[in-house]
Amino acid sequence: MRVLHVNKFLHRRGGAESHVLDLAAAQRRAGHDVELWGTASPEDPPGMALADVMAPHVELEPPPPGAAARVRAAAGTVWSVRAERAMGAALQRFSPDVVHCHNIYHQLSPSVLRPVRRAGVRCVMTLHDYKLVCPSYQMLAGGSPCQGCVRPGVAGPLQALRHRCKGGSLGASAVVALESALHRALGAYDPVHAFVSPSRFLADVLSRAGVGRGRVHVVRNPAPVVPPDRLVVPGRRRDVVVACRLSPEKGVDVLLRALAGVPAAHRLHVAGDGPARAELESLAARVAPGRVVFHGRLPGEHVQALVAGAVAAVVPSRWYENAPLSVTEALAAGVPAVVTDLGGAPELVRDGVDGLVVAPERPEALAGALSRLLADPLAAGRMGALGRERVLVEHDPARHVRLLDAVYAGTARPEPVLATAGGRRG
Repeated sequence: MRVLHVNKFLHRRGGAESHVLDLAAAQRRAGHDVELWGTASPEDPPGMALADVMAPHVELEPPPPGAAARVRAAAGTVWSVRAERAMGAALQRFSPDVVHCHNIYHQLSPSVLRPVRRAGVRCVMTLHDYKLVCPSYQMLAGGSPCQGCVRPGVAGPLQALRHRCKGGSLGASAVVALESALHRALGAYDPVHAFVSPSRFLADVLSRAGVGRGRVHVVRNPAPVVPPDRLVVPGRRRDVVVACRLSPEKGVDVLLRALAGVPAAHRLHVAGDGPARAELESLAARVAPGRVVFHGRLPGEHVQALVAGAVAAVVPSRWYENAPLSVTEALAAGVPAVVTDLGGAPELVRDGVDGLVVAPERPEALAGALSRLLADPLAAGRMGALGRERVLVEHDPARHVRLLDAVYAGTARPEPVLATAGGRRG
């Protein structure tokens, strides 16, 4: 099968980009003919066959200087004529059997779907975030989980304007709210034949918002293959690790406060960087002096080594995580995960079997969970081993490719989604 993956960035910039590149490699190993297309960047991998027909690079953060340039940039996020033309050229060059879209928002816009429909090519889209439901991506308002936009029609996205969800700015919130409302009103994503959701929580949110009904397939993200010789013997594990962007919604401050209630012999390793780092370092010095190591942004193999040597990996989020890779990566390394019961994270952990699930914003509950695992690293290791057994089957990259093949071919049935009023396990 000839597969064209479409993402706004094509270098390892975040989780979505890593997913796209790793999936493309797995599909090539399975015998598919795969190419990538998005916006042009000097950081893209060399030798890309469609490099000369990429969409032009668009820089939105920071926004371009000058009112006129900002208006043009805002208009391009709603509908980019340049990206639409470039996509048409890419389709003529590669002639795919299926176009698999990922994050196309803003820098590309759903304009790229129009030439796909005109060409009569089947279109599949993996949703890595909540953008089709929440204009600000995160389902957060004022730093707290929010489901204000989870309602059908154009009224849903307009809630972002009322809550000023985009950085607290009325102007920025108006732009993203109107963008999403226009896309819904115009059916901008109607050319997508099938949506792929990595969690049932996201699939449920889409259902309640009336987005993609009858076209949503739940396909779990693949986990990295960790060879047995890279596993660490549980008896040699000692500390706790968290790997994430250091921003408020990730809840690392809750984890730091929880560490104060954990025996002092154990340390916390923090892998990642972000806007909250200085504040978190200050908090760590106050509540757990000398017990927290901030490693900053690390190469993937270094993060994997930190996780493999930990008693537990923690995802202390205070927002609706979709399908955090840090959970499946930990389980793949035989390390139990401790997660909050928000969003799709608890779908990845069997509480008390291969990890622990706690309430968000509860340092004492998190401290209790960590103390339980740290007190008996061998029992924690057995949890991790059970998680690894499950991940090797349910999140096997080759299995992921096979499941996508069925979605591509139109033979997979969309899973029924039961709408729920709750916002945690979904």
